[in-house]
Amino acid sequence: MTRAANLKPFKSGQDPRRNIKGRPKLPDLKEAMARALGEQAKDGTTALDQIIEAMRRKAAQGDVKAAELLLARGFGKPRESVDITSGGEKIVTPPIVWVDAKEGE
Repeated sequence: MTRAANLKPFKSGQDPRRNIKGRPKLPDLKEAMARALGEQAKDGTTALDQIIEAMRRKAAQGDVKAAELLLARGFGKPRESVDITSGGEKIVTPPIVWVDAKEGE
């Protein structure tokens, strides 16, 4: 017996095999993070303030990654330039010389 013999077409209208509601909506991640980081602690600071203070302490103790993260978020990452074509040598474009076809005769 082939597998095709077991297949049944969808019925018009309501069919329990159809997903008419679609994919369930996920919670908004930005809203959830803002809510979690904005909650007040007992000492009056927010969770975000506590995270930043912990990163500052780690950076002050010599954690380079923590310092890089704080500086990049506070002042922006420095611009990087990458040379992948010339190996550091200056690229010189050859001059284009136009020759009049009448002069060449």
